[in-house]
Amino acid sequence: MMRTYNKSVLAMALVAAIGMAGCSDGEDGKDGAPGEPGAPGEPGGSPVVETSEVTNVEFISHLVEEGKVTLEFEITNEEGNLINGLTDAAVYLALKTDSGIQRSRDGEVGGSVTVGGDAPTEGATLTMLDDGHYQLVAPIASVQADSEVLTRLQVGDGETIADSPYIIVNKPEGIHTTTTETCYSCHVDYATSDIKHAKYVALNTSGEVDFVGGCMVCHNNVPRDIAEDGSSLDTGGYAKNTMQKLGHINHQKFEKDFAPTNCYTCHAEPVINTSIAGNGCSDCHGTGQSAVIVPSDGFDARAFHAEKSGLDTLQAMRVGYRAETTDPFKNDLGEWCTTMSLYEVAGETETMVNIGDSYNPDGGAHIPGQPIVYAGAYLHGYYDESIVGRFGGHTDGEYKTDNADGSRTHCYPVTNAGFESSAIMASARIGLSYDGWVDSDSEYSISFTAYSDAVDYDTLEPAMAYERRLSVTSDSCTTCHTNETNFHKNGAYNNGGMDCVACHNNGQDRRGAYSAPGYGPMVHSMHWGRGNMLGDKAPEANSAASLNGDNCVSCHADGVSLADIPNQYILSKAFNEGVAGVMTSPVTANCIACHDSASAQNHMEQNGGEYNVPAVTGEWYKQDTMESCATCHDTGKSFGIDMFHNFER
Repeated sequence: MMRTYNKSVLAMALVAAIGMAGCSDGEDGKDGAPGEPGAPGEPGGSPVVETSEVTNVEFISHLVEEGKVTLEFEITNEEGNLINGLTDAAVYLALKTDSGIQRSRDGEVGGSVTVGGDAPTEGATLTMLDDGHYQLVAPIASVQADSEVLTRLQVGDGETIADSPYIIVNKPEGIHTTTTETCYSCHVDYATSDIKHAKYVALNTSGEVDFVGGCMVCHNNVPRDIAEDGSSLDTGGYAKNTMQKLGHINHQKFEKDFAPTNCYTCHAEPVINTSIAGNGCSDCHGTGQSAVIVPSDGFDARAFHAEKSGLDTLQAMRVGYRAETTDPFKNDLGEWCTTMSLYEVAGETETMVNIGDSYNPDGGAHIPGQPIVYAGAYLHGYYDESIVGRFGGHTDGEYKTDNADGSRTHCYPVTNAGFESSAIMASARIGLSYDGWVDSDSEYSISFTAYSDAVDYDTLEPAMAYERRLSVTSDSCTTCHTNETNFHKNGAYNNGGMDCVACHNNGQDRRGAYSAPGYGPMVHSMHWGRGNMLGDKAPEANSAASLNGDNCVSCHADGVSLADIPNQYILSKAFNEGVAGVMTSPVTANCIACHDSASAQNHMEQNGGEYNVPAVTGEWYKQDTMESCATCHDTGKSFGIDMFHNFER
């Protein structure tokens, strides 16, 4: 038979045993000094209750024998008091078989046992051994003494004694290579959401979430059988959606630029398979194809898929190049310019790439030796640590010069008015092609964006370093958008969407598909707000709608400070059906992207928020807003944003 114990309980028992063990053969020591008298205890020991609003389970032991499983556990309420009178409990058992984890509904493999409730299992018993201490004996015909089992426990009647969380009390080693952490990078704190099956999220015996183990109790490696007429049978596995199908098939079209072949996204551990007919492989490849030729040693399906799909080439390119651009300067003609460079990186060595020689001006199919399909730059106004618009961009007079050292200089004989009180900075982006590259609005390129520091408008002396107020993490976007390419127009997902800010900033006043202005508001809207239902041909929700929008920690891992947001308007024609000449205060712009009801807008405006107010002519970015959102809603306040949105994992 197989027996398992909770380690923390074993440790306490061991300490108690050492404390009680007597010393033999030695001389008695001297009596110690008298101690302080102890406080009088409560008569009869700790209080015992028969109700709970929260039920905590301390797992003690798990014994697998022929035809049955025995569990011991202790339960306490929300105040830590032992609970007597438990009448309801359930155990669910899946077996490790040659086909992976399996539990059939007919009990042929694994099974479930219930004590109490409307349909108790015959022969199952729940015995109270001591105050709060219970033994559950679950008859399961398919289990053997040497069976490797995945066991889930829940206790409580949901009324007098609250239902406990589901608890994984036993799990075979190596049954999955995904982890709670990889799943929670998107499905953050699933149990707290209103998403399907949230209540089934399970804990381990240490009280930590075991997301994958909990799912596998029902979504095994073996699918439920289907009859010839298409109806579901009770044989095979428990669910039609196996765990590997949930991961491999249901995530295929998860989101734009999500790469199913980037197995590292979910599989934190090496994936070892030896046949295309095995679990996971057949979901995508079918079983009619010949077996994959697999090396006997050291094979990892993650690397295999990355290589076969070409993803490894893109990943190598992503870390193999670096772009930079100079501070803005004026040439001999008095024109504003910036000079960009591209470097190939190999370890500690950087070699400048000759942009002119490597440029493919036709933007056609990938040409070896000419991988650069885009190399362009902008000049921006920069004020109060924010980009406030395009000072120099695509105009009829713009021209580029390829220099002898391999760099490229962009000059702008014509610049825009209204930036006389701002500093001036530059951004440059360079897009590369590769074998299999497709010419489509630069969305398939591997692109690199560089920003310069800012110079004084009048003197061109260094004014300030360019610093983006980055409230997201460097991998916030690439957690879901995993194929290493761009969203569009050479704007890559890396470094928290750093590339995107060159066009989507406070002053660019882009339409953003009429979703929201700037960068932060647009991202909020496109994922969880009005922009989520935008499509090229017809409104269609993107996959972010399936995630919990309250879990801001998905992107904002270090929280959000509303007080740190510059008190500076965002030009907002995206909120105004594309008609320019309006601006919106910053917190309002971010919040209303999702909270867009009339009552929400009214609340914001009552507290100084401004929505699509007429823009000041000229230097609009110097005018302070009247917004006071941070007074009540900053993190840590009584009505702080952290009270309503989750910023902790």
